[in-house]
Amino acid sequence: MKSKSLLVFLLSTIASGAMANECSVAISSTDAMQYDTKAITVNASCKEFTVTLTHAGKLPKNVMGHNWVLSKTDDKQAIASEGIAAGLDNNYLKPGDARVIASTPLIGGGETTSVTFPVSKLSAGVPYTFFCSYPGHNAIMQGSLTLQ
Repeated sequence: MKSKSLLVFLLSTIASGAMANECSVAISSTDAMQYDTKAITVNASCKEFTVTLTHAGKLPKNVMGHNWVLSKTDDKQAIASEGIAAGLDNNYLKPGDARVIASTPLIGGGETTSVTFPVSKLSAGVPYTFFCSYPGHNAIMQGSLTLQ
């Protein structure tokens, strides 16, 4: 009987560990304008979510900079287009752009950065896109984010 109780305890412990909230993600980017992640799922029970971005390439940010920007899918193109005029010093994002839900600074090869944002800024059923705002990168460097 003890072995059955132990088995139930172990199975419930394993199950609870597998269901633990994952409230962060690590993403890598390269000199070939690629993220290694194309989709992110955020658990609605997370209070905050952290994205850590690493630039695994070698080129400096003024040549091949990358960042991670989150917006509603419908806002992505306008944010990227308007961000070009904002320039490198503003991470190619218009200062104070309310359509940007979260963003990291631009980084160059060998650098790492992160951003933490409140999950309360997201709504279930709304399509979100993450992308790099460096000019010309957002067409390739993008993915989806879903609140679940």
